[in-house]
Amino acid sequence: MILLATRDRNTLSHLRFKQHIKAGNGVAGGPANRTGRSGTEAVIELPVGTVVRDFKSGQVLADLSEDGMRVVLLAGGKGGMGNARFKSATRRAPDYAQGGLPGENKELMLELKLLADVGLLGFPNAGKSTLISRLSEAKPKIAAYPFTTLTPSLGVVKVPGSYETFVMADIPGLIEGAADGTGLGHQFLRHVERCALLLHLLSLDPLEEPVHGDAITRFATINSELQRFDPALARRPQVVLLSKADLASEQDVTTAREALEAAGHSVFVASSVTGAGLDALVYDLAARVRAARDSESVDAEPS
Repeated sequence: MILLATRDRNTLSHLRFKQHIKAGNGVAGGPANRTGRSGTEAVIELPVGTVVRDFKSGQVLADLSEDGMRVVLLAGGKGGMGNARFKSATRRAPDYAQGGLPGENKELMLELKLLADVGLLGFPNAGKSTLISRLSEAKPKIAAYPFTTLTPSLGVVKVPGSYETFVMADIPGLIEGAADGTGLGHQFLRHVERCALLLHLLSLDPLEEPVHGDAITRFATINSELQRFDPALARRPQVVLLSKADLASEQDVTTAREALEAAGHSVFVASSVTGAGLDALVYDLAARVRAARDSESVDAEPS
């Protein structure tokens, strides 16, 4: 069985109703010393970013992180030998043969993790879907109710005035208790594990405060969930975007920005509706993504 990573697939839905996948059987030999035929390979196409684990032990068997990557996961059976194979000068008519051996089989667990440069953090209705639709050609579903985004989507963001691009992921919103599986829980958190940079959206819409607390409280809540899920993830570089700035007073914007900057965070203020502040944000994200890529290249060079 061969696993093939491809960007032509975005989900694992094509395997939803396939509980058993088998390679083709070989064909036995025949009379007059005719040999048999080898079985056919089973090639399973999986989206780039799929992690394959052993179902029982949880051990990672393959991490399909590159387009076109092929992994031979299970070996096929070994063909047998007919009695003619054992013929010799002293044994002209051997009366025994050697049977073949079966191929390997295994129960697998597939987990898809998005490969994106920038992952969007934020409570439901923070404006993540609107932002990615404004910056890229992605068309996520947008509506004024929680969990509009039920499945992750990717958008390619073009840097104004250049040919440079980076990939941004719009992922389901995070709520308190997500590390324990509340809401979309781990369905969200496993996707941000591979993002080089996290863009944390904090809505300045005054209607959000009675529901989830002020912007600073929401910021602390989400980072607490990241810390509980994976401390390494909580240390991932973050840029803060104060979104829906067109709905907030100038004093509210200043208060939130000063508090976050005092804590050492890079803060941008923008409105996806008016477009104000978006170019500055994209330039900064592109520079950070470029630095992350350069760092990865250096780490990958042989010593």
